Amino acid sequence: MSLKKLLFVTFSILLFQQTYSQRNFEEYNHLGIQGGLVLFDINTSDFITQQGEGFMGGFTTRGAFRNGFDLIYGISFYNSKVSIQGKRPGGLGDATFMGYTIQAAQLNFLGSYNIVKHHLSIEFGPILNVNGKLKLDSDQFENYIVDGYTTLRAGDIEDISKINFRVMGGITAGLENFRLSASYQYGLTNMLKNLNDKELEYSDFDGKSSTITLAAVIYF
Repeated sequence: MSLKKLLFVTFSILLFQQTYSQRNFEEYNHLGIQGGLVLFDINTSDFITQQGEGFMGGFTTRGAFRNGFDLIYGISFYNSKVSIQGKRPGGLGDATFMGYTIQAAQLNFLGSYNIVKHHLSIEFGPILNVNGKLKLDSDQFENYIVDGYTTLRAGDIEDISKINFRVMGGITAGLENFRLSASYQYGLTNMLKNLNDKELEYSDFDGKSSTITLAAVIYF
C-alpha cells in the first residue's frame, strides 16, 4: 500500500469514528493535528552512528475509554535523520559522518492514563512504522566506505527493511484542546535485516531504531 493510500484510509477511519463517537458516546472524543521535532538514531554495533534532528506531523484522535483511560490512534509522517561514519575510498583522509534521511508513515494505537483529566497523562502502546530507504543526503558520499569495513559502500546500506514495529512511551501536558508531549519509541524489529539478503561484505546486520519526539497537538 502506498503512503497516499495509507493516508486516505486512515483519515477516513478517523473521520468516521469521530462522527460516530459524537453521536453515540457521552464522553469526549477529539480529532487533532500534531507536529514536532524528531531526534533519531540507530542502536547498532555494526555502524558508528550520530543522532540526527528531523520533524514529524500528522492526525490523531483522543477518546475517553473508562476508569481514567483514554485511547489514542492516528497516522503521522516522519522525516528523520541520522549520520553514519565513513571514509573516502581506499581509506584516505579522516573519517567523516555521512548524513542519511529516512521518511516514514506511522500508525499508532495507544493507551493513555489520565493523571489529571484533560491536563496530564502518560501514554504507551505499539506503533507500525512503514518507511522508505535510508537515503544519503549527498551523492558525494555514495562510494565512501563505511567505517569498520573494506568494501561496504555508503550507498550499499540504503535499502533497509520497509516495515518495522515499535513500542512507545511518553507524557503529555497542557489544556483540553492543546497539549505538549515528549515520547520515546524503541524498535522491536531489526530495521537493517533487509541488508542481510544482499551480497555485501557482511551479512549479519542488526539495528533497532531509537526515536525521541517532542511535539504539540491541537484538538478540535
